[in-house]
Amino acid sequence: MFDPVTYGHLDIIERAAQLYEKLIVAIGRNPLKEEVFTAEERTEMMVQHTQQFDNIEVQTYTGLTIEFARQVGARVILRGIRDTVDLHAELEIAMTNRIIGDIETVFLMTSGQHVLTSSTLIKQIVEIGNYNPDRLSRLVPLDVAKKLEQRFRSKT
Repeated sequence: MFDPVTYGHLDIIERAAQLYEKLIVAIGRNPLKEEVFTAEERTEMMVQHTQQFDNIEVQTYTGLTIEFARQVGARVILRGIRDTVDLHAELEIAMTNRIIGDIETVFLMTSGQHVLTSSTLIKQIVEIGNYNPDRLSRLVPLDVAKKLEQRFRSKT
């Protein structure tokens, strides 16, 4: 979902770009989560932070990920995993995608320094306030930290 993009996401994307000839970073919507940034805003941020890679394309989609994967001719869905909680949730989705969509899912573990990085937690920190954007920029790019601050400030 990348709401917002974190260094953990960028770590997975950079490493995946080395493994695949072409990588589509798909930005969708999770109906179970309230979005802070629109798909267009998330796409803009992702493009900005992946523009150094020639083999990465950023696209938005609506609907099921499996349908988007079929539409773009993907043979694999790559998912980042932080811990066993992520693995448990992602395993169910991966098996369902394989059964109904005949597409494989590949899991890539995040690097150790990003294991605890969570978009949800980052949004909560900014929403509650009392944080230092420079310190938050250890988890997300500084421009993303500032956009989060502006977004939550405009809500109050």
